[in-house]
Amino acid sequence: MKMTQLGSDGPQISQFGIGAMSFAGLYGDATVEESHAVLDACRYAGVTHIDTANVYGNGRSEELIGRWFGANPGVRDEVVLATKAGITRDPERRFNNDPDHLEMSLDESLERLGVDHVDIFYVHRYDRTHSPEDVGGTLKRLIDKGKTRAVGFSEIAPSTLRRAATECPIAAVQSEYSLSTRAPELGLIQTCAERGTTLVAFSPVGRAFLTDAPFSYERAQSMAFTKSNPRFVEPNYGANIAATDRFRSLAADMGEPAAALAIAWLIAQGDHVLPIPGTKNTNHLAELLRGTELNLSKEDRQRIDEVLPVGWAHGDRYTQSQWEGPERYC
Repeated sequence: MKMTQLGSDGPQISQFGIGAMSFAGLYGDATVEESHAVLDACRYAGVTHIDTANVYGNGRSEELIGRWFGANPGVRDEVVLATKAGITRDPERRFNNDPDHLEMSLDESLERLGVDHVDIFYVHRYDRTHSPEDVGGTLKRLIDKGKTRAVGFSEIAPSTLRRAATECPIAAVQSEYSLSTRAPELGLIQTCAERGTTLVAFSPVGRAFLTDAPFSYERAQSMAFTKSNPRFVEPNYGANIAATDRFRSLAADMGEPAAALAIAWLIAQGDHVLPIPGTKNTNHLAELLRGTELNLSKEDRQRIDEVLPVGWAHGDRYTQSQWEGPERYC
């Protein structure tokens, strides 16, 4: 397993993590047995990073991980554990970065996880009623209280990262980043590298488009998120399947699963880039893990760029309502 450093002065961490939204979240719930089988397989493969959030299944994802810790004494000390808060169920205030709210949310997460601290605590969505400096100060106090060892943000602009970092070291920033979503290359990946911040890439296989088994149109229409997402509605869906068919053909020519090639491409973008795919299926996990074993040559990357050039995807990555919260910066 390839290893990297978390942030500028954090621990060594596998350059591949498991995103636990797949256990409970946008794409349905996993059973206890399914989620624990994935976690067991990750442990066996040397994956040392688990990423979850309080909103994934309204705490169910955290509870499943907590039960896994309970069933495997000592495993907590082997992993870098991350969770997030800041998204609410209040329609009047969807995002809340108030100091008391973030600390209360973290306390509740710790209880569900059955631990006394996490290794990374993220602000899941930046609340613009606070300045980045104020939120950075709040996060610093949570570190000082011993409730988290490091902190991060999700879906923020490079300018917000720089401002928050004046009050607290920001170990990691999460952003959607893949061959289908290249926006982080317009400033975020560079700012993270300059500041020694790890860029944690979620949805690294393009919400299944970059796999050998992309969601069928019927399945996409059965899930709340993809049902209205611009990339999964026609005519965009059909165009995106046609575009990624070229990628699947390339992967087959190279003798690799498409998902492995997508993961390998991300890891090749820099030692500070850490993909966190999610899955309920150990067979799919094996395809994803295969990407950590590949070393793409310059020629390999050129072939990938030829079949999926920058800007190939049809449709925005979010609807207007889904864009509420994430920061646009280009």
